[in-house]
Formats: sequence, C-alpha cells, structure tokens
Amino acid sequence: MLEFLRGRDVLVAGWGVSGRSLIEPLRDIGARPVVTDGGQQALAEAAELGLATATNADLLEHDALQRFALVITSPGWRPDSPVLASAVTEGIPVWGDVEFAWWVDQARIYGPVRKWLVVTGTNGKTTTTQMTHSILRAAGIPSVACGNIGLPILDALRRSPGPQVLAVELSSFQLHWAPSVRPEAGVVLNVAEDHLDWHGGLDAYAAAKARALTGRVGVVGLDDQVASALARKSKARRTVGFRIGVPADGELGVVDGKLLDRAFTKAAILAEIGDISPQGPAGVADALAAAALTRSIDVAPQFVKEGLQEHKVGPHRAAFVRELSGVNFVDDSKATNPHAARSSILAHPAVVWVAGGQLKGASVEDLVEEVREHLVGAVLFGIDAPVIAAALARHAPDVPVVKLGSGDDAVMGDPFTEIEPEAVMARAVRVAAGFAQSGDTVLLAPAAASLDMFADYTHRGRSFAAAVQALDEKDIGRSE
Repeated sequence: MLEFLRGRDVLVAGWGVSGRSLIEPLRDIGARPVVTDGGQQALAEAAELGLATATNADLLEHDALQRFALVITSPGWRPDSPVLASAVTEGIPVWGDVEFAWWVDQARIYGPVRKWLVVTGTNGKTTTTQMTHSILRAAGIPSVACGNIGLPILDALRRSPGPQVLAVELSSFQLHWAPSVRPEAGVVLNVAEDHLDWHGGLDAYAAAKARALTGRVGVVGLDDQVASALARKSKARRTVGFRIGVPADGELGVVDGKLLDRAFTKAAILAEIGDISPQGPAGVADALAAAALTRSIDVAPQFVKEGLQEHKVGPHRAAFVRELSGVNFVDDSKATNPHAARSSILAHPAVVWVAGGQLKGASVEDLVEEVREHLVGAVLFGIDAPVIAAALARHAPDVPVVKLGSGDDAVMGDPFTEIEPEAVMARAVRVAAGFAQSGDTVLLAPAAASLDMFADYTHRGRSFAAAVQALDEKDIGRSE
C-alpha cells in the first residue's frame, strides 16, 4: 500500500505541527523526507535536525520535482500554491497529512486498524470532538482526540499502547487533501460562510466538508440548511440526522429536556440537557452529534450520559469567566465567524456584545437581524468594527454601540485610540461592563478572526479574561 515510497524521496510541504509529525512515519516505512517551507527559519530548524531541505524556488526549477514519489502538504497550503500546482502538472501525487495518516493506519504500520470518528463543521468541531472522546472514555474504550484539535493523527497512531478509536477533528482544508478517508462514522455539524477565499466559494467549501460522509455512517445537523442538504449527497452507507427538537425515526433529538436516540434504537434517553456543557443550543447540538457518533459504534446510552456529564467546555469556547454584581462574563473568543457568534448570543437572554476583528468577507447582516432582541449593548474593536457597527445601525438602531479604534484604524476618528491589543480589550471590557445590569451577560463572541490585533483567538480570549478579572463592582452599570 505504501511500498512505492520505500527508498524514495518524499517532499514534506510545510514545517508546522503536521509537517513535523510526518518525519518518523516516513522513515519507518523507508522513505526519505525532504522539507520545504516558505520561511527560512523553518528550513533552518529542519536542517538542524539533520533533514534534507529545499526552497520553493529550488523546487520550481525545471524537473526539480521529478525526484519525489509523493508530496505531502500541510493543510493550510492552497491547491494553487506554485509547488503543489507544479507537482500536479507533473503527475506527482499530492496528499495531505491526514490522507497519509489514513494509509499508514490502513497498512497497519503501528498496529491494528483504528476506527475513525470524524467531526467537521464550520463551528463546534472541537467541542464535539472533546465530547466524543469523553463518551469513549466513559465506555472504557481506548481512544484519543486528535487531528485539528492539536494532536496530529500520526502522533496518535504511534502511541503505545495504541488507541482503538480516534475522535478526529478535521477542517475543510484537511478534508480537501484527504479524499481516501472512509471513517467508521463522520458528522457535518453545520456549514456557514468561512474560508471561502481558500476554497473559492461556498459550494467547494461544503463539498470538502461532505467528505466526512463517505464511510459506514454519516451524520448531519438537520437544523442547518446546508448541512441538512448534504444528507441527500451523502456517500455513507447509512446517513442519520440530529436536531434540537423532536426526532423522527432515524434521528436524534430533544424531547422534554432529554436527548433522545431514535436512530440506533427504537427510542433511548441519552442525557438531560442540564448535563451538557456548554449550555445553550450550540452545546446541545454538539452533544447530539457526539452521541450519534458514539452510538454508531454501539456505545451504550448510560456511557453517553456519563461522558457528557464529565465533559467540561474548553477555554475560549463559551467559557464562564466571572460573575460580578449579578453580571456574567463569558469568553467565546473561538466564535471566529458570524455563525458561531449567533449560537453564542442566542444562548443568553440579555447580552452586551463584545465583537470585532477580521470578517474575511463574511456578512453580519443576518446575524445582527436575528440576535438584535438579545442585545442590550455592543462594544466593537478591530479592523472590521465599522462593518459590524453599520449592520447594528441598520437592524438594531436602539442598541447602544461604542466602537474603539485599534492599530491602523486608530486614526479614523474613533473615540479611543489605544494601539496595544491588551489596552483595547481592557477598554472594551470596561465599557461593556458599564452597559451591563444584573442579569445581563457580557459576551466576547467576536464573529471575526483575531489576527488583525492578536496572535490568535486564544490570545484574544486571555486578554478578555484578564480584563474581566481587573474589574470591580463600581465598573458595573456605569456606561460612559
């Protein structure tokens, strides 16, 4: 299966976490890894480890790619990247690291073939993957959460003793580069506008997500229009759905505050809504998805309940930070697009919304129109704060809005012009606290990416939490 790589050069495109995870497996099957990366420091690090390296410019010289039996790309590399496009033109196969991991597993390089439970969707992937892993642990099944969640699949496969089941979070990028993966079960939670610049449009983005629906069981979120439509195109041998409502035959859903399985049995109660963290519709949907995946491999209902009870939401994912004078502060920095922010806001009756960053072309018009009844105030920052402010002015004109300047847009005449991101966040939190009254929630749900101001969404979340901890009671209800 992988014999064609023995004694051959294999190009590792990208020296990130996934690229590093490829080296030992390639050596274990007798291949010779060669690393390329756009950064000189990355190439220097690889060379220090004794690895052969090549610059992108070197690889684009005439016939330079012909020495390679295979190119394995990191998921972030676009298909039109010059090295990858040239490899395809020259007839050299291009795989993603997930595709390679699949074939390593199928070849039993590191023990018996594992069952893959694949989770994808625009939002909720990590929470669902963690819930799935928690249920598997409760059932006593050796398992690991891996993939886009942080641990490379190859590192999971190389563990000793090895897992029997992999709870695998996969992004649309990873799925694009992994056409051979046929999971034991796979779920598409939802599909909303995101990464459209990479994929070239929503249809291509949805098609990449649909690659999770190619194995024995496919699962789709029926409350999401695009994900639900994928059920008709599913290539899984059996496809089931889940909804936050009464389930039909072949579905999982909610009845009288209880999660109910009518897909893998006649009717089985799986858990109480109160068992689920995070609270709210998004958390319930993720729990139903995790339940569907684990029930598909015959995990008993009592272990679904136990696993969901044991699961606690990870940092920056609707995580409770603090209560002060009856106001709750919640960090959902992971809500990096409007679809995720929608679920986050709707989970609370009265929200002071802290938002902003890079929208990446996504529209916030529908979001604002839908959540406006939940908003008691909004504090905006980042490069696309004016876009969100304009949508609020159109659809929620009675909601008070403060727009803070930051970075390059600080010269636009905004009321505050702190450039340091921590200073901007501290100001945003103080202003938001001033809007809040007892019973309200100050919610960081940015609806946008973070890289215009912060290192990543975790940096943004930490800044929010630190600013919240610095508040005292006199800051509540003192709008400026």
